[in-house]
Amino acid sequence: MIEKDLIIIGGGPAGLKASKSALEAGAKVLIIERNPELGGQLIKQTHKFFGSEKQYAKTRGFNIAYILISELAPFKERLEIELDTTVVGLYKDYVVTTLKNEIYQKYHAKAIIVATGASEKVLAFENNDLPGIYGAGAVQTLMNLYGVLPGKEVVMIGSGNIGLIVSYQLMQAGVKVKAIIEAAPTIGGYKVHASKISRLGVPILTSTTIKKAYGTDQLEKVEIISLDDNWQEIAGSNKIIDADTLCVSVGLSPMHQLLSMAEIKMVCINELGGMVPSISAIHETSMKNVFVCGDVVGIEEASSAMVEGALTGLIAAERIGYTHPEFNELKNDYSIQLDALRSGPFGKKSRIGLDRLKVSEHA
Repeated sequence: MIEKDLIIIGGGPAGLKASKSALEAGAKVLIIERNPELGGQLIKQTHKFFGSEKQYAKTRGFNIAYILISELAPFKERLEIELDTTVVGLYKDYVVTTLKNEIYQKYHAKAIIVATGASEKVLAFENNDLPGIYGAGAVQTLMNLYGVLPGKEVVMIGSGNIGLIVSYQLMQAGVKVKAIIEAAPTIGGYKVHASKISRLGVPILTSTTIKKAYGTDQLEKVEIISLDDNWQEIAGSNKIIDADTLCVSVGLSPMHQLLSMAEIKMVCINELGGMVPSISAIHETSMKNVFVCGDVVGIEEASSAMVEGALTGLIAAERIGYTHPEFNELKNDYSIQLDALRSGPFGKKSRIGLDRLKVSEHA
């Protein structure tokens, strides 16, 4: 058994900012990341971020990852990083077990921050397992990390920000986007992204969903159908679109499995993406000294995940005896930043979900 001060599970934007806060406070930190490099979703995002200067506005996602990683360099004597390492267990006695290169390891921590992020949701439709059908994250990985085009003609499912951004990136790479289809009656992403797509001649079909994929060895065409006000299929509205690629961008689900394994109290809140941990005002779960931040506690923009991570790292370090000299000022500043990020119309869903989470805590 290896003893540690603070273990942070997940080296994405939330985990990296949590690490920085805890290290600045004086804690010793172990980051465990299942991927071969730190940065999480940021490393495959080439678009520039919105927000304020504090959330790296006008900076591309992969450059933000480099910044967050470089900020940890001054603390290398108190920082350990395990890459290509999968956490396979989280237990009530604060034991974290990992697997790397077929070697099983056990750690015991004074405090744990779970920043495991989220996984892509999938859609159920006929032949949804044909080659050529991808999640939006897989398409970003292929293009932005490895320079590989997924196909020549794409239909995008989902008009949220990721669906719109990935559609634009596909077009920049020379791929023809045949259509973006959206089951809801309105476009889900920012108007600035949707307008850019529309100006380039790509139809965004709302109240529309996919019915079936066609192909022998790979995707060849898709069948779409219109939906009425009750989300029911409208007979006779079927259309066939030729395409060799279908990209599915219909949201994310918090990766709560480790928390559930430790029998931490969970609640289902649709506005936050599904199953999320019940938390206190300081992001502590029902298991003392186990904290959460980022998409694992509710799907939001990466900007919110970073601020949430910074706040949680500060609090977790203080809990185990490492109080940052500017604890109160920083805690207040991070809280103000989060409120600002959630104050606009696109933050409404998060606000509703978080309010429901507060109610569940006292239920």
